[in-house]
Amino acid sequence: MKTIFSKIISGELPSYKVAEDDRFLAFLDVNPNAKGHTLCIPKMEINKIFDMDEEHYLSLMQFSRKVAKALEKTVECKRIGMAVIGLEVPHVHVHLIPLNEMDEMRFTNKVKLEKEEFVELAKAIHSNM
Repeated sequence: MKTIFSKIISGELPSYKVAEDDRFLAFLDVNPNAKGHTLCIPKMEINKIFDMDEEHYLSLMQFSRKVAKALEKTVECKRIGMAVIGLEVPHVHVHLIPLNEMDEMRFTNKVKLEKEEFVELAKAIHSNM
């Protein structure tokens, strides 16, 4: 069965794309822990990160690093946190979260952004790639 992320990749569902290449996609989380919370995913539907072959895994980390560096230039924060949890959606995804305090990594407090804010933020991050 297609995951929500596979539907985003195929264009069946909309997203606020930040970066994309032939193997990976980065987009803003629509239920973010902090402004700029971004997800990096492989386009290949893989459930668990450690089931990825080593080359694909390392490529995902390189892609995520590029996105994190652009995110850091765009959103004022102390650092970019990274988490790979994988229980919410059975499709590998790396969370990149701009951090100013530890609570922003706990997935309990969410921030609300308007559609226009998502659009502008995605464009700004993309322009820093």
